[in-house]
Amino acid sequence: MAAVWFWALVLLVLLPGLVLQNPGARSEVVLAGQCIVVAHAGGALTRLLTAPSVRLVALGFWLFAYVWLGLAPLAMLATDTYPLGYRTSDTTALAAVALTELGLLAYSAGTVLAARHAGGRSLVLEPLLSRRFAPMPVLVLCGLALVLAVVLIPEQEGGWHAFFASRQAVRQSGVASDVSRVMRVWVLSVPAFWALVGLVLLARRAKGDRLLRWLRWALLPFLALVNVIVNNPISRPRFWAGTVLLVLLFSWRRFNTRRAFRVTAAAMTVALLLVFPYADYFRYDKREAIHVVSVTEQLTTNMDYDAFQQMQTGVDAVRETGFSPSAALGAALFVVPRSVWPDKPEDTAIRLARYAGYKFDNLSAPLWIESYLWGGPPCVIAVFCLLGAAGRRMDDIRERLGDRQAVLAVPLIPAFAFYQLILLRGSLMAIIGPLLLLLTIPLFLTTRAARPSRVPVPVQPSATAGHAPIPG
Repeated sequence: MAAVWFWALVLLVLLPGLVLQNPGARSEVVLAGQCIVVAHAGGALTRLLTAPSVRLVALGFWLFAYVWLGLAPLAMLATDTYPLGYRTSDTTALAAVALTELGLLAYSAGTVLAARHAGGRSLVLEPLLSRRFAPMPVLVLCGLALVLAVVLIPEQEGGWHAFFASRQAVRQSGVASDVSRVMRVWVLSVPAFWALVGLVLLARRAKGDRLLRWLRWALLPFLALVNVIVNNPISRPRFWAGTVLLVLLFSWRRFNTRRAFRVTAAAMTVALLLVFPYADYFRYDKREAIHVVSVTEQLTTNMDYDAFQQMQTGVDAVRETGFSPSAALGAALFVVPRSVWPDKPEDTAIRLARYAGYKFDNLSAPLWIESYLWGGPPCVIAVFCLLGAAGRRMDDIRERLGDRQAVLAVPLIPAFAFYQLILLRGSLMAIIGPLLLLLTIPLFLTTRAARPSRVPVPVQPSATAGHAPIPG
């Protein structure tokens, strides 16, 4: 109870009070609606940080909801200060607040529906996540990752030094706008990451498998070096570098305990609030001294928190141009080139940037506004209800299988849980390719878990049981 009161005080009173020191820039109705969003997300996050169960997927969702669509919009609405130039009316701001809360309510409803059937076995997810890492596929991927590193790293402009250049230098070189080069980098980083995870999680036998143990120790240094090159936080996005680190951390058996989860979740919450805004130190070539500013100023001026303002832009865009159901097909069929599909929908973030008149398009498009553009509130309800149900299912399955170190659920669910921060921030078309790579590659490294025998084992009679003596 002490922990519950502590986190409730911090998330529901202290932090909102810091950003509401001078309220009144927006109407009281809009601010009251945003306070409801903060209370909803903060209450759910408090429950997770003090719960007796480990729920990684729910943690990732409610962290994003509280920081990006709860606290940051509250600061923007209270001070009328935004990171981007586009401005809207109170009506649009209230619609964006209502849209945010609608998604949170749908997610909570999906979680409740899945919790009611928690005792039942999932016909799809549980057999999939129960698969075990197999030595041969893991070793093949290790070899493939090393070959890709040897072949593709020298082909990058600047060689391996390019992976330690700032993201500003990468954009200025034109690599960031070249889709083939971007996918080549992901093809390097994701297999190298899963090869390292699979090698670490391979089941160890007490006796035998000397060759496997020798190969593991021989390959680990090389794969660790490749991951340092292609998955470092200097040239790679912070969300991805954080996902790699946290998956490796939660693949360690000691971090599967409830106490370790609470400590790590609390550290992640503090890091997202206080450290994340300054973690883009390596983004630019000319690095200035870090100036620590107030939480309110950071949330209202840093473009990392443009999600709520992009939602307001999307509400105005829909009001003027209508819904775009075909945008959902653009994300689902992202692999189809525009030369084959000339009318392929454009990226939602680019569309909103063009509508607002920006000269840059490296912006977010939260899943709330993505689903709203497809067909309005019903699409938002359907998407977040399914997301909540699937997240609760995954958390329940990992809790049941957490004691089996070599099963797919141990690394795959943390990978989705932390990468969903990018999924929720959007835009969907920009991240769907790396997301599919992240979720499908480990399927080829695993085999089906052995099913328990359904034939009942005959019970041997006890030697001490009283039986009639056999004559003769």
